[in-house]
Amino acid sequence: MSSYYDMVIIGGGSGGIAAARQAARHGARCALVEAGRLGGTCVNRGCVPKKVMWFAAEIARTLKTAPAYGFSMPQRSFDWAQLKASRDTYVTRLNELYERGLADAGVDVIQGYARLTDAHTVAAGERSLGAEHIVIATGGRPAVPQVTGAELGITSDGFFQLQAMPERTVVVGAGYIAVELACMLNALGSEVSMLMRREVLLGGFDAMLREMLMEAMENEGIAFHTNMAIQVVEREHGGQVSIKGRGGFRLEGVDCLIWATGRVPNSADMNLDATGVELDENGFIVTDRFENTNVQGIYAIGDVTGKKALTPVAIAAGRRLADRLFGGMAERHLEYGNIPTVVFTHPPIGTVGMTEEEACMVHGNAVNVYQTRFTAMSQAAAGDTQASAMKLVTLGPEERVIGCHVIGAGADEMLQGFAVAIRMGATKRDFDDTVAIHPTSAEEMVTLR
Repeated sequence: MSSYYDMVIIGGGSGGIAAARQAARHGARCALVEAGRLGGTCVNRGCVPKKVMWFAAEIARTLKTAPAYGFSMPQRSFDWAQLKASRDTYVTRLNELYERGLADAGVDVIQGYARLTDAHTVAAGERSLGAEHIVIATGGRPAVPQVTGAELGITSDGFFQLQAMPERTVVVGAGYIAVELACMLNALGSEVSMLMRREVLLGGFDAMLREMLMEAMENEGIAFHTNMAIQVVEREHGGQVSIKGRGGFRLEGVDCLIWATGRVPNSADMNLDATGVELDENGFIVTDRFENTNVQGIYAIGDVTGKKALTPVAIAAGRRLADRLFGGMAERHLEYGNIPTVVFTHPPIGTVGMTEEEACMVHGNAVNVYQTRFTAMSQAAAGDTQASAMKLVTLGPEERVIGCHVIGAGADEMLQGFAVAIRMGATKRDFDDTVAIHPTSAEEMVTLR
């Protein structure tokens, strides 16, 4: 069976769905091919279920401070199975909402795996889909290291399949997925250790954020093993696993080993060779600023491009691509600078723009930095000493703000507005001239000296 469309999108994640719906709004006839559940990584095994787990971990932390606010907590219990059931029900509702949204937009959803037979044809099952434009939005998947016994561990995908909370967990990695999983498991009651190849967390983030997060995690009881090279994972008689590393390192009695060592693109098994689409040395699809590949009529967006692996980035790129192709906006494209992001740790991190290190490397003595460290009122009143911190990185005599970094309670929610201001070119004087909202943590950002 053969059909022809204005656009065929391969991948039903956030970016692919956004591109399909936006193109349909412009009157394009679209088909979307997806082999799994709609919503992709973000909805099914990423941002959404992760945030539900983060909320649960925050509640667990709140319960610890409840007595300081006069609440009697004679008995505390936690039911992982109930949390998982509620979380999965919520995710299923989102799957259904995406299905209805695409149907309402007139997008044909085709279940199956897609293969390109040429630059304008996609094979999906027994169907052949011709199109003037083909968008590849297949995302990525967790990487698993080449270690003997690696199959005894799970990835972030497997984390969301856990039927019970592991008593003793080891997380391998130091990126944002690793620290998020480690923090939420620790808050919910698991004994957590992290194994890291280097000495610092969150490479590429501002040093203040890295150092303070590691300090907070250690204070919460998370153990760190740095400069670690794992050599073998073995099954123990009781069903747990042991981990052996370089230099005689050994960790036994591990209930759950989680690999959080990066992600790789889903660019294989689509027969891209038939089209000549260029990949980089890591398998990411090479695109220009307009999301064009080297083959006319084929585009790629989201994690499969290796640009910014963030759901809102994929959505924004997909919508702008549809605007350019079908909305008469010839120059419409996503600017990848000043993209805000949040790491849902405990405490959370919010960051946008250049780190202090990056700014000084590029601009030297033209950089001025303002920062503060304090204990948020909600925590101080309960006797919790977990610190918050904020930093503004500014440039030139006008002190234009080129970086904003926050760690502490509320960082995830307060960053969005500051990101707008920074994107509009706000200066330190603009921050100073803004009246503070008191008493809040956010007011510290407009009172830095």
